[in-house]
Amino acid sequence: MENANFKINDLQPPVNETIPTVLPVLALRDVVVYPYMIYPVLLGRDTSLRAATHAIERDKFIFLSAQKNPAIEEPAADDIYRHGTIARIIQIMKLPNGLMKIIVEGMVQATITSFTRYEPFLEAAVQINDARWEASPEIEALIRQTSLLFTEYIDLNRHIPQDTLTTFETLTDPQRKLFYIASNITQTVETKHKILQYITLKEQYFELARILSSEVDILRIERDLDSKLHESIQKSQKKFLLQEQVRILQDELGSEEVLSPELIKLKEQIEQARMPKDILEKAIEEFNKLKKTPSLSPEFGVSRNYLDWLISVPWQKRTKDNLDIKHVQEILDEDHFGLEKPKERILEHIAVLNLVKEMKGQILCFVGPPGVGKTSLGKSIARALGRKFVRISLGGVRDEAEIRGHRRTYIGSMPGKIIQSMKRAGVINPLILMDEVDKMSMDFRGDPSSALLEVLDPEQNISFSDHYLDVDYDLSHVMFITTANVRYNIPLPLQDRMEIIELPGYLEYDKREIANRHIIPKQLKEHGLNTKEVKFADAAIIKIIQQYTREAGVRNLEREIASVCRKVAKDIVLNKQKDGKSRKTIAIIVDEEKTEKYLGVPKYRKKLTNGARRIGSVIGLAWTSVGGDILNVDVTIMDGSEKLTLTGQLGEVMKESAQAALSYIRSNAKTLHVPANFYRKKEIHIHLPEGAIPKDGPSAGLTMAMAIISVASQKPARNDVAMTGEITLRGNVIAIGGLNEKLLAAQRSGIKTVIIPKENEKDLVEISDKVKEGLKIVPVETIADAMTWVFEKKFHKGS
Repeated sequence: MENANFKINDLQPPVNETIPTVLPVLALRDVVVYPYMIYPVLLGRDTSLRAATHAIERDKFIFLSAQKNPAIEEPAADDIYRHGTIARIIQIMKLPNGLMKIIVEGMVQATITSFTRYEPFLEAAVQINDARWEASPEIEALIRQTSLLFTEYIDLNRHIPQDTLTTFETLTDPQRKLFYIASNITQTVETKHKILQYITLKEQYFELARILSSEVDILRIERDLDSKLHESIQKSQKKFLLQEQVRILQDELGSEEVLSPELIKLKEQIEQARMPKDILEKAIEEFNKLKKTPSLSPEFGVSRNYLDWLISVPWQKRTKDNLDIKHVQEILDEDHFGLEKPKERILEHIAVLNLVKEMKGQILCFVGPPGVGKTSLGKSIARALGRKFVRISLGGVRDEAEIRGHRRTYIGSMPGKIIQSMKRAGVINPLILMDEVDKMSMDFRGDPSSALLEVLDPEQNISFSDHYLDVDYDLSHVMFITTANVRYNIPLPLQDRMEIIELPGYLEYDKREIANRHIIPKQLKEHGLNTKEVKFADAAIIKIIQQYTREAGVRNLEREIASVCRKVAKDIVLNKQKDGKSRKTIAIIVDEEKTEKYLGVPKYRKKLTNGARRIGSVIGLAWTSVGGDILNVDVTIMDGSEKLTLTGQLGEVMKESAQAALSYIRSNAKTLHVPANFYRKKEIHIHLPEGAIPKDGPSAGLTMAMAIISVASQKPARNDVAMTGEITLRGNVIAIGGLNEKLLAAQRSGIKTVIIPKENEKDLVEISDKVKEGLKIVPVETIADAMTWVFEKKFHKGS
């Protein structure tokens, strides 16, 4: 139902006229009909049309009430209010679209006592509510107060015409005044309907006064807000006009401009920034443009922000390097255990600086698994040299503008990460660490790695151009260090501009020393403990390393030790509160038993290879992002079609290696002492356990070849030999990567003999003796050479 405008009924409702006590009920969607008022009502629902037609055919009386929820299309008896108004239909208009418009005249308040019909329309027995009232000072005061509130409401509300107030002033009857005001209030159906729920005139006026008072308060607040906004606009316009008048007068008189205190301070900052001559000229040019720009203009904020950036970026200020090699070495050794190669490179750099005082090309890239200390090593280098340290995270950066900045034409533009870092450092020679350089990506907004080429090229970064500053900035004094987890994810042009230093994973010995020297003291301090209260046994540390962490670095090791410290702190506090003993008398030694008590069931099992020899099962070595690991390769041959099945979530490169191994063995079966028809009407299945972990790479080629030879010849392979190597179709074993991590995994798993490609023999020189300790490392050139070590020797004699 829709409500149009209403008007006041000048005729007194014939309350003494006989009104039926059973009437059809019409549910109104968004209007409340009051006595004494005339309303147009649009009908469209079938039930509403039937109710109105029945009323017209009978005596034209109908009961009107509002819906509780206007969204209901077909309201039932429970969906309408019990209080409403008995009205008389005084006019009917049938519209061409099937709708009906009726004019109703409100007669008297009434209440539904019961429903007598539900179909095809609602019909109810009603009781007329004759609003009782007697003249009294209280009623008179209520009427006056309500009239004053209504007058103010009309004055404040811009949506109600003033003619409404003129009509109101002609009314004298209190009830007519009440319902006229109620009809003109802009409020919800629920709020306006409350007036009909009261019987006495006093209660109705109280409710009406409450509604009006609330509405007037809201309209006053709106008026005050409009007034303040108008005053603010007027002041701004006045200031703008005065500024324009002053500027015109100054231009006419040719007098020197009078600068505001803000611009005077800005000019002093420009002069004190020690900018190069060409950049100073650009800053003065921008300043001259700024002082002629009205402060309310958007250009004023853009120019002011640009000058602030030019001032805040360092142009001459620098820190003095500490070039004492012994001091630098002490700092590096104090902060990090091991990492000899990167430390040696830093000391070489310091030595050269002692001789030449200035050196270009100081761009290093630390590549290694997570948690080996790449970022913290950068901080230590900055501390040792006495330089400011700034870290830039490049992980997830995919927009070139994040490196070079946005041009000033864009709203909210700002310099890129390089210039922002220089501002944070405040000097021209900080150490900037670019973290996760291998995690950058690219999209339609550009390639950030290409933008880094200029930054990291010693021949170009002397005149780095940021899109926002639009001036050349000298980055040649900055020491750049980048970090990455995986070398092959770094774009090749970027690799060409950096000196890459590999940080291998730590040995168990290294991790134990790092825990004792750095992690445990740090965690004890952070948890309010000391070495007198808590002591970690070496066996407990080894247990945490082997059974609760599996990583190349020490990040998870620190996390587990922190967990132990929290639980120890809890035990100490509980004992203190329970026994009242001094903390000094409590000493807890964390051994293997307590470690398992605090950390729970071990998360990892140590992969050992002391099981029985098995046919078709060979041990390989794999490189992972968290270090090295052993890789079991199982092969079986069964009746079936001549095909090769590969399982264990293998990548394309590893699948191709398996195919190459099979092809070589088939073509050289006689030489390898393998039955020539071992694959006829047979299906060969190669499986790599731990199928939930993706595996790829060519270095498992040798391992898969040995496993196929073992099952084809029905000869068991040795269980204390592990191998790694890529193979060719000619049976050659060629070089692989990650040798350090693979040897570490072999040592950790109890392997005695490791077969590696002959081409990798030269890499053994750079691998720590601790890694090679206890291992017999056998370089081989061909698959046949490897068989000598994998199988029993009599196998190769053809017996």
